[in-house]
Amino acid sequence: MQILLDVILPVFLVIGFGYVAVWRGLFAVSGIDGLMKFAQNFAIPCLLFQAIANIDIAASFNPRLLISFYFGAATCFALGIIGARVFFKRDWEDCVAIGFCALFSNTVLLGLPISERAYGADGLTGVYAIIAFHSPFCYGLGITVMEVVRNRGQSPARLFGAVSRAMFRNALVIAILAGFAVNLTGLPMPGVVDDALSLIVRAALPAALFALGGVLTQYRPEGDMKAITMVCILSLLVHPALTWGMAKAVSLDFDQELLRSAVLTSAMAPGFNAYIFANMYGRARRVAASAVLIATASSVITVWFWLAAIA
Repeated sequence: MQILLDVILPVFLVIGFGYVAVWRGLFAVSGIDGLMKFAQNFAIPCLLFQAIANIDIAASFNPRLLISFYFGAATCFALGIIGARVFFKRDWEDCVAIGFCALFSNTVLLGLPISERAYGADGLTGVYAIIAFHSPFCYGLGITVMEVVRNRGQSPARLFGAVSRAMFRNALVIAILAGFAVNLTGLPMPGVVDDALSLIVRAALPAALFALGGVLTQYRPEGDMKAITMVCILSLLVHPALTWGMAKAVSLDFDQELLRSAVLTSAMAPGFNAYIFANMYGRARRVAASAVLIATASSVITVWFWLAAIA
């Protein structure tokens, strides 16, 4: 338990600094909006580009690992959409944003450090494989479904155009595709460019977490606790359970290291990108921001449970 607190507590402190700074008037709300744009449009895209450009895709790729993890993620996305519509009567755009919260696990900020503490640096191969495809898969699925919902009733050609425009105007998607292009072509990265990217990347996660803290002063869980609870259950319990079941079905249990990577990474709380997606479309932002915070706090207990279950 102490290990989990050592990993997760710093995250909460940065979020708390942002919350208190805005709550006490030490940091303007307009400043938080600017910081959010910096994190969303510049810093996090740089982080994704650099990570994907440098990862050894061939060494990390394992189809059974990816099928297990992303089957669970996609299923929780669908369950989140259906639950928000059937039980909470939200409109379809809100449903997609809520479903995205259950889809996008915090693989980087929580998954990497917890896995490293639990299994050591040599046990991260599977985690890196998941991370390499995580943002392309989740954003590709989320943006496609959202654009289909927003443009329903239009011709297939217009619908395809709307999806394409949304995908290729998104800084995160562009950064991911550029990272894969550099990785697969072996294009050398000039040292000065890589160093400049590293400077921005160092600011990405702290800026995003601080901004999230400020955002939480604006979006409170009043009236949305049932939807938030659903997201937490899907993210922390259903996703890892589905991943474990699928891993057994595709014989991933023969490789204990990959099984641990798949299940533990799928047990992470919704990532900050869940709020970025909601903010991008102006939908279910209160649910997304609160779900990130509450699920991250709850994961202290649930991650301990999954660590024990897959030991």
